[in-house]
Amino acid sequence: MKYQSQKVAYAYFMVAMGLFAIQVLGGLLAGWIYVWPNTLSELLPFNIVRMLHTNALVVWLLLGFFGAAYYLIPEESEREIFSVRLAYIQLAILVVGTLGAVVSYLAGIHGGREFLEQPLWVKFGILVAAVIFLVNISLTVLAGRKTAITNILLMGLWLLSLLWIFAFINPDNLSLDKMYWWFVVHLWVEATWELVMAAILGYLMLKLTGVDREVVEKWLYVIVALALFSGILGTGHHFFWIGTPGYWQWIGSIFSTLEVIPFFAMMSFAFIMVWKGRKNHPNKAALLWSLGSSTVAFFGAGVWGFLHTLHGVNFYTHGTQITAAHGHLAFFGAYVALNLAMFTYAMPQLRNRDPYNQVLNMASFWLMTGGMAFMTFVLTFAGTIQTHMQRIVGDYYMDVQDQLGIFYLMRLGSGVAVVLGALVFIYSMVVIRREVIKPGPAAVPGE
Repeated sequence: MKYQSQKVAYAYFMVAMGLFAIQVLGGLLAGWIYVWPNTLSELLPFNIVRMLHTNALVVWLLLGFFGAAYYLIPEESEREIFSVRLAYIQLAILVVGTLGAVVSYLAGIHGGREFLEQPLWVKFGILVAAVIFLVNISLTVLAGRKTAITNILLMGLWLLSLLWIFAFINPDNLSLDKMYWWFVVHLWVEATWELVMAAILGYLMLKLTGVDREVVEKWLYVIVALALFSGILGTGHHFFWIGTPGYWQWIGSIFSTLEVIPFFAMMSFAFIMVWKGRKNHPNKAALLWSLGSSTVAFFGAGVWGFLHTLHGVNFYTHGTQITAAHGHLAFFGAYVALNLAMFTYAMPQLRNRDPYNQVLNMASFWLMTGGMAFMTFVLTFAGTIQTHMQRIVGDYYMDVQDQLGIFYLMRLGSGVAVVLGALVFIYSMVVIRREVIKPGPAAVPGE
């Protein structure tokens, strides 16, 4: 760690990991309810459990992005953050807003729009926090060195903050409502967040492999161009069946098919950087998470997204467990694993524990990734059966759900593995143990 203001990232990472624990435990409870539906049905209904699971996911990922920015921008800009106090005020606003949203949900107060259920005052709080962040980080970058990593990171974070304005627009017309809703949800996770992912991945590759900055920057600009070109009009694959004109079926099908390309480019970028790298960095766990993130993102967001993105296929599969399979693997690979890679790289330095024992961290990678992969396969099979029975044969929804019980039981088992992996990861970061370096054999005089 070269700059004192980088320490602000530690607070963001710690809060993010706390919400990460809540998120995976909420997911495990939701998986349990799929198997035993009456669990907590009156005290904590399933829709509230799902809200807590998805909202905690989005908030802790955003906190991870903000923390990553506060960690890497001082190094990239070669100067301290403009205002550490503003960074802590921003974090306080986000924490208060998160707690307020949770209390509201538990009391049955929510907006009813998936991912955007927050009460209006919480939405305003998030907007204020975003403005504080953008001012703080932009002034830091403008006063220091400009690099491709900071430029792309700023572009992604500015765009995702501006798109949040659409969360306040809730027209009475359901088709318009869904269009504006997807302007936030899709253009975050399949456009602007990809820019943030590319910037953080580029930074990690720069630090972990020792590849020349010029090589990293060329790759990043290509990836960003591909992400924006495919991601913006790729929003059309959500407009197939919400009352929009028919031409969206072709626009959505074509451009969302192209969304596979930037994720393939990111995976190729990560592996080629390691192959060309000259540095044997001691933090192998951070490298493992970085490569794992780009690989799982390609399969989750790219391959599993393509499986049901063509409108002729999506007509039958939309809203089935195939959607859940894609969503879980895509989020885990592209954004969860990326944040965990950044935590793995930065936390030992923030806590002055480098070099550190990485065994538990790497074990958590395989537990979480293996559990999530198995969950994805299980949900894919469940979704395929659901599509045939419900959309082709025409069986009743609840009759079909009864036939999927064995898959939901297996999904619950894979969820246990993911939760164990997450808890092991958090432990490995909070209780970082130094690597015990064994001394070599003593030199014999005269040799």
